[in-house]
Formats: sequence, C-alpha cells, structure tokens
Amino acid sequence: MRVLRLAMGIFIIVQGISTKEWLFVGAGVLFSLMPIMNIGCCGASGCNTPIRKSNRNVEDVSYEEIR
Repeated sequence: MRVLRLAMGIFIIVQGISTKEWLFVGAGVLFSLMPIMNIGCCGASGCNTPIRKSNRNVEDVSYEEIR
C-alpha cells in the first residue's frame, strides 16, 4: 500500500507540474510524504480502539421455555 501511495504521489506531482496546477503539486507532495514517513491520516495507531477490561463476573443465565 505504501508503494501505491508513493507512486500515486509522484504521478500527481508530475501531472501538476506539467499542467502548472500548483495545488496538485502540493497534494502530490502530501501523498508522497505519507508513505515515506510511514504515517497516515489518523496518525500512529489512530484507528485502534482501546480494549476495555471489565472486572464484572458473568453469572449463569437461566432461560424459561414459553409455549
């Protein structure tokens, strides 16, 4: 995935320079720096969710059949 993002960033930079669209060059630099520095939009471990440790004991549940 990092190689794909780097290739896409370089492609965007080249296309931005050839069409003289400097906003695209900036976006290409952003897309190129992300895989080089190994960061994403969320930052380091930004998409992780914390695991809650519960001290509650689960009791046995009894079910009653209804007819």
